Amino acid sequence: MKRFFPIPFLIVAAFLVSARAGEPETTGKKAATSEELFETIARLDGDVFGAFNAHDVDRLMSLFTEDLEFYHDTGGLADYRQNAEGFRRMFASTPDIRRDLVKGSLEVYPVKDYGAMEIGEHRFCHKENGKDDCGTFKFAMVWRKTGESWKISRVLSYGH
Repeated sequence: MKRFFPIPFLIVAAFLVSARAGEPETTGKKAATSEELFETIARLDGDVFGAFNAHDVDRLMSLFTEDLEFYHDTGGLADYRQNAEGFRRMFASTPDIRRDLVKGSLEVYPVKDYGAMEIGEHRFCHKENGKDDCGTFKFAMVWRKTGESWKISRVLSYGH
């Protein structure tokens, strides 16, 4: 059976497709944000996890706000002090743990009059009984901009 589409329908469909083609991409690393904001947050993410991979708790915690709320799907809610203690314990008990951002997973979105949201996936690895033990998890971080300073105020870590 032949399908018949009236000419007005085809014109509207063509218009919608061409209009959609001009919209910004909503997935992938540069979604809904400026190049400059994306590069800033990507650099800051590198700073945070450079400190994490160096197991430098003081430098790591300097990138969080004092009113930090860190939500972990299996660990619950932790504040600034609890996170600092948790990082110290983790680095002492798992001296080879490291974090790497999953390539191509980073998304950055502006938050009006506040800062930015960072969403992505990261992979944590360490040795367990002589073998690599790795897991890939999802995260979202809210960055607060005060003057020229950026710090993480909220973290969601999930998919564990």
